[in-house]
Amino acid sequence: MSEDSEEEDYSDRTISDEDESDEDTFMKFEDFHQCALLTANSISDPFFPRTTQILLEYQLGRWVPRLREPRDLYGVSSCGPLSPTRWPYHCEVVDEKVQHIDLTPPHSEPVYIPTGLEIEPLYANSKEDAVVYLAEDAYKEPCFVYSRVGGNRTPQKQPVDNCDNTLMFEARFESGNLQKVVKVAEYEYQLTVRPDLFTNKHTQWFYFQVTNTQAGIVYRFTIINFTKPASLYNRGMRPLFYSEKEAKTRNIGWQRIGDQIKYYRNNPQQDGRHYFSLTWTCQFPHNKDTCYFAHCYPYTYTNLQAYLSSINNDPVRSRFCKIRVLCHTIARNMVYVLTITTPLKNADSRKRKAVILTARVHPGETNSSWIMKGFLDFILGGSHDAQLLRDTFIFKVVPMLNPDGVIVGNYRCSLAGRDLNRNYTSLLKESFPSVWYTRNMIHRLMEKREVILYCDLHGHSRKENIFMYGCGGSDKCKALYLQQRIFPLMLSKNCPDKFSFSACKFNVQKSKEGTGRVVMWKMGIRNSFTMEATFCGSTLD
Repeated sequence: MSEDSEEEDYSDRTISDEDESDEDTFMKFEDFHQCALLTANSISDPFFPRTTQILLEYQLGRWVPRLREPRDLYGVSSCGPLSPTRWPYHCEVVDEKVQHIDLTPPHSEPVYIPTGLEIEPLYANSKEDAVVYLAEDAYKEPCFVYSRVGGNRTPQKQPVDNCDNTLMFEARFESGNLQKVVKVAEYEYQLTVRPDLFTNKHTQWFYFQVTNTQAGIVYRFTIINFTKPASLYNRGMRPLFYSEKEAKTRNIGWQRIGDQIKYYRNNPQQDGRHYFSLTWTCQFPHNKDTCYFAHCYPYTYTNLQAYLSSINNDPVRSRFCKIRVLCHTIARNMVYVLTITTPLKNADSRKRKAVILTARVHPGETNSSWIMKGFLDFILGGSHDAQLLRDTFIFKVVPMLNPDGVIVGNYRCSLAGRDLNRNYTSLLKESFPSVWYTRNMIHRLMEKREVILYCDLHGHSRKENIFMYGCGGSDKCKALYLQQRIFPLMLSKNCPDKFSFSACKFNVQKSKEGTGRVVMWKMGIRNSFTMEATFCGSTLD
C-alpha cells in the first residue's frame, strides 16, 4: 500500500505547468553563496515550528523557509543504487543475479510446423521418479503478510544424488516461475509451474534456469498444469531459449527453439479440474552450460529501474522526461510515472493535450514492457517526429503497473491475489494502489487539460498479430461510432505487416467493466484502448 498519509499525499501528484519548465523551481544548494541549510527544529527561536519538513536557508542576512522534497518523490537517482526489490517475506530467493543480453534476431524466426506425429506424454505418479527441484514457498501463507528486501535468501539447490547426467533447475530469481521438476526418464523431465501467489490458478508464465547440460542429447520437457484449453503453441509458437555460452561467444540472445511441440489436454488431476500440457524436445548447444527457458522475453522490475536510471542520468533526455513515484505497491515497491513533454516557461503548455500510456498490469505479459520500451526509446529520441510530438502533447506514462507480480513471477495477479485490470472501479486504495492512483492521476489531469488518448498495453496468448479493443459507441451516433475506429485504422495503415484492424473489437462486455479501457472511456476519454500484442508472431506478411 502507499505510505502516504491523508494529510501529506504526494504520491499521486502530477507535474504542474511550472514543473514543465527547463529549470527546477527551487534553487540547488550549491547555487547559494555562503548560505546555511538547517531544519526548523535545530533553531531555538520559538518563531519556527519544531519540524524536519521545513528547511531553512540563510540568504542575505535572513532565514528563508522552504519545504523539504518529499521522500522517494524521484525514485531514481544518479547517486546511489536503485531501490531494492521487495518480496513476500517467505519467498526463497537465490543470491545469483540473472542477466541477459538484449539482441533482436537479424531475421524472422520460423514457426514450428506440426507433423502430426507429436506424442502426448501422460505421466502416472510414481514413487520411483526422482524429484529434482521443489520450490515450497508458494503456499506457506494464505495471503500476503509483509515483504522484505531481497526475500528469504537461500543457497542454490543441488540435484538428487549429484548424478552426473541429471539436469539442475532453478527459478528462485526475479520473475522466475517453476514449482516442481520430476525426472521421469534418463533425459525426460515433468515440470509443474507455480500458480499466481495466493491463488490456485493462472498457470501460464514459466521462466527457469537449467544447468549441468550435455550437448547433442535430445531432452524432453513437459509442463503438465496449464489451464487454458487453447494455446499458440499449437499454432507454431516455440519456447524461448537462452544460452550463456552462446551469448558470450557468439552474441546470441534469446531465440525460439524446440521440436515435437504439442499442447494438449492431459488426464484430470485429483481435484477434478482438467489440465493441459505443453511438451517439447531440444538439444543444448554446449556441455556444462547455464541455460534458460521462458514463455516470453523476460523484462523484470530491475530492468525497468535500470532503464529509468539511464534516462535520469542522461542530460538530454532528462530535460523533457520527469520521473516520479506514483505510489507504492502492497509490498512497498515503487510504481513510476513519467511525464514527457518539451519544457516551456509560458502558459502555452496549458493548451497541450495529454496522452496516457500504461503497461504490465498483467506481469506475465512481458511483451507489453518491450513495446513500452520501444515507445520510450522513440519518444525520447532525437528524430523530428519525436520532437514534434513532445512539442505538441504531454505524455503520462506508467511503464509497470504491477511490479509485485513481475518480481515474484506471477502471470496475471498482484499480491492481493486479484486481477488489477478488473479493479479500476474499486475504492480499495490499500488493496489496489497502482490502479487507484493511476485513475486518480488521470482524473486530476482531465481537470486541467484534454486527454485525447488512453492506451493500456497487453499481451495475448491465443491470437496472432497486434490489435486493439475499443469501447465503441452507439450505432445511432455515427460520429461516435466511427471515432473509436480511426486510431486503430491509422495503426493498421502505418504498420500493415503487424497490426490487424480486422481483429480489433469495439464493445463493452459486462465482465470487462472494471478494466482501465472501459473506466477511462466512461470518465470521458473518447479514444480509450487496450492494445494486445501476440506472444507468437504475425500472419500478415
